[in-house]
Amino acid sequence: MGTWKSRGLRGSMLEDRINHGNQVYREKKLALIQKIPTPITPITIDKETRHITLAYFDQKSTVDYIGIVQGIPVCFDAKECAVETFPLKNIHEHQICFMEEFESQGGIAFILLHFTARDEIYYIPFTDICHFWKRMKDGGRKSFTYEEVDKSFRIRPYRDILVHYLEALQKDLERRNF
Repeated sequence: MGTWKSRGLRGSMLEDRINHGNQVYREKKLALIQKIPTPITPITIDKETRHITLAYFDQKSTVDYIGIVQGIPVCFDAKECAVETFPLKNIHEHQICFMEEFESQGGIAFILLHFTARDEIYYIPFTDICHFWKRMKDGGRKSFTYEEVDKSFRIRPYRDILVHYLEALQKDLERRNF
């Protein structure tokens, strides 16, 4: 179990951008997506401010977001990468299992990956994640590179939505139907 002593990355800029976009999607009745909080057990609470200052993660979380887009169930995780190579250890086996089960029930699973040095965000379809994961399990590389990411799934801002992933989701759906 991990410990949490400060906000650190828990509320990253990527998640803030996604949360804002999800709110706009909700207001426009395009989607209803919710951030799934990571369950924690408080250990130390500041008596004056009543803020948690030390806590342990209760259990393995599944994914960061879950919801529905125009009748299609979706789940996804938000990841950030400061270099050109994304280590697959940043995706946990229980997350892969959850996304696999989610897709077997007719849902769509994916990852939104922000290459921070380039300030580029990509929608990584679950089929691509599975390919990279299987390669690792078969003894291949334990990461994937920026070059391996399908650039047609780059996410660009649209008006007031900084992480407008619905277009990439539509592209993924079209690709699956062929």
